[in-house]
Amino acid sequence: MMRPSLNDLTAFVAVATHRSFRRAADELGTAPSTLSHAMRGLEERLGVRLLNRTTRSVSPTEAGLEMLSRLQVALTSLDEALDAVSAFRGQVAGRVRINAPRVAAAVLVREVLPRMAERFPDVTVDLVVEGRLVDIVSGGFDAGVRLIEAIPKDMIAVPLARPIGFVCVASPAYLERAGEPTTPDDLQHHRCIGHRTPSGKLYQWEFERAGQELTIDTSGPVVLDDEGLMADAAAHGLGIAYVASWAAEAAIAEGRLRTVLSAWMHEPGRAAIYYPGHRAVPPALRAFLDVVRDVRQVNSG
Repeated sequence: MMRPSLNDLTAFVAVATHRSFRRAADELGTAPSTLSHAMRGLEERLGVRLLNRTTRSVSPTEAGLEMLSRLQVALTSLDEALDAVSAFRGQVAGRVRINAPRVAAAVLVREVLPRMAERFPDVTVDLVVEGRLVDIVSGGFDAGVRLIEAIPKDMIAVPLARPIGFVCVASPAYLERAGEPTTPDDLQHHRCIGHRTPSGKLYQWEFERAGQELTIDTSGPVVLDDEGLMADAAAHGLGIAYVASWAAEAAIAEGRLRTVLSAWMHEPGRAAIYYPGHRAVPPALRAFLDVVRDVRQVNSG
């Protein structure tokens, strides 16, 4: 039997893990048809069916699952060996895949990635923005970002420099015309800029004061799914927006937006980069974590 190539084995792991030729092809930078042809050739060389295929899905057979579990261990060991050798080049290179919600991703883009690009120009940060919680291991990510209290106990967490908070904002002209709300209940008499979440649902605005928590349904002239655009819409007088503080801070400093209901906003939450504790840390991820720690130290100093 001819020994399969490393490329074919790597391709099989991608297909069997994603259970999709399309998603595996996206990861490997090739065409789904090329992967399908390669998998048929692999099965012919091994003399055993590894994948069950239908017009809508692909899944490993019993033999495929056995092979997948063994190859994942072998390929991880191979990656670790190559990472160890790369340290002798004196320069960190490679790709680090990070899964993050949009609010945290914006903090990374503004505060971490510029420093990362300066210090480690040969490292590519592949930042995937999602609103849902994902399993970073099965999703093929090196690390993720969550609020600290939501991070699984078996993960290692590296806190971000800046807490993630929210503000209610409106333009001075809108507030002069419509008046300023003093309690969240007043919002039912105001035009509010809607926020559509990644799931497609409208976000309910959340407030808290002296242990009292409120969730408010709002309505208004526009619904958006980008916090920067929501802050911009508020600055142009379309109504009140509930956004992450980073999205509005420049307009607030310039006087184009004013905060309202500040006494009712939740305390900012602490978020962190997290990654599996049972794996060797690849050099590219280690470099990324070093930059996160440096940014936190600079901001705290």
